[in-house]
Amino acid sequence: MNHVKRVLRSPREIRKMRQAGLVVWQAHQAASRILKPGVTTAELNQVYRDTFAQHGATPLFLGYGPRDNPFPAETCISVNEELVHGIPGKRVIEDGDMVSLDTGCSVDGWCGDAAVTFAVGDVSKACQKLMKVTQQTLDLAIRLLGEKTMWSEIASEMQSFVEGHGFGVVTDLTGHGIGKKLHEPPQAPNYWSDEFSENEDFDIRPGLVFACEPMVNEGTSEIEELNDGWTAVTADRKLCAHFEHTLAITKDGPVRLTAAPNEDELELVGEAFRDSDRWLSW
Repeated sequence: MNHVKRVLRSPREIRKMRQAGLVVWQAHQAASRILKPGVTTAELNQVYRDTFAQHGATPLFLGYGPRDNPFPAETCISVNEELVHGIPGKRVIEDGDMVSLDTGCSVDGWCGDAAVTFAVGDVSKACQKLMKVTQQTLDLAIRLLGEKTMWSEIASEMQSFVEGHGFGVVTDLTGHGIGKKLHEPPQAPNYWSDEFSENEDFDIRPGLVFACEPMVNEGTSEIEELNDGWTAVTADRKLCAHFEHTLAITKDGPVRLTAAPNEDELELVGEAFRDSDRWLSW
């Protein structure tokens, strides 16, 4: 069995990544407070732009990709059948939409990346179930990080959980290592395969930092890319959901670097985000 190479981060480096993670968390909190029918995806993206600027953070998505078609915004905003990499613009959010917001930034050269899917207004029970299962898949993975020794074991249980609820696991996209760059080794798929298990698997040990991001489709697991060269949609145009946290493995277990601040960290976030009763949790 070949195990992929990856960098293990020191506690000091993980603390630095936590600073970026808190900025990402605040940006998602700010966006959640204006997300309602009538808001455009461009207005949502402006919230992320402003939040990053306020904290002196560098957006990771803006300009990412090939020179002839770099991503043009700070945030991927994907609606309904759009899974990931949706480009913000004039689109108006409507009652009943599912909206996935995915963003990342760096602070002093260290990165954070997280995504969350929202239900806007009244959504169907099927939509509610899809979102719940996707978020529970992320929670399952985080719990298993404290119990399993290899990622393939966790990925297998994630896949079984999703498919057990009648949904499709996206296999064309994966989670990823993160540190000084947005995408670093290793890849962290949300499904099990012989090839990954034999050639790319990695062990769970303190210092490992990566973005775990289950992507779940209501119907087929297949996705397609639109003509803009970025937006990924479900092949059958059914709904999809996406949740993500940047995670660090410490001697005390897994830690969500892009989650809400603890009591000792409240001074590190803006005053507007210190009221835990208003926190969006995922």
